[in-house]
Amino acid sequence: MSSSDKTLADRTYRQLRGDIVNGRLAAGSKLKLEGLAQDYAVGMSPLREALARLMGDLLVVSEGQRGFWVAPLSLDELDDVSRVRALIETEALNAAIRNGDAEWEREVTAAFEALAAVEEHLPHTSDALPPEQLETWEARNRAFHAALVSAAGSPMLIKLRDLLYQQSERYRRVSLNVSRGWRNVHDEHRAIYDATMQRNALRACRMTELHLARTAQEVRKAMAALAQDDGFTGGKA
Repeated sequence: MSSSDKTLADRTYRQLRGDIVNGRLAAGSKLKLEGLAQDYAVGMSPLREALARLMGDLLVVSEGQRGFWVAPLSLDELDDVSRVRALIETEALNAAIRNGDAEWEREVTAAFEALAAVEEHLPHTSDALPPEQLETWEARNRAFHAALVSAAGSPMLIKLRDLLYQQSERYRRVSLNVSRGWRNVHDEHRAIYDATMQRNALRACRMTELHLARTAQEVRKAMAALAQDDGFTGGKA
């Protein structure tokens, strides 16, 4: 692959990934190569490279010669992703608390303060967040959770954690896009941050587990609501 094709593949990968995670490309939908090439202004070679990377991220699936689909969502997978993410995230957080230095603390604090600046002004209503506000919160939430584990000292652990976060984000978007009310996640993030800064690994990990469990519960409610609206079954992926 030429350098220009590699650049196009990277760009297309990021665009497709964003559209899948955001739900613009619906779970379970067929990905028609000709249409994608036109929509994303890209040739077949970089497009196929982008799709191959997305398969590695578990966001796209392929069935032999039948083509590509956006990976489906299901309650079974939600439970599995949530359980395994809690295991990996707390392992990484525990290691980061043990290994982290003063620079790590400054990075975590900066990420928390940036997130808090958004969360303290979120509306506590039954309406879904406006798209621009949602994107800002998502970016800062992602940065905060990444900063917490950044000193874990294990590239493989971080890679697994990032993959699971990405899967969780897909499911969380379902909840945020059909929100019946915005829960006060700021207090949950504050509890995780405070315990981390105190180097209380046991409490930090416990607060993380509770935070992830509450998020999974919210997603389950949202998926149940969608099931009533459009026939989503919530079965196996």
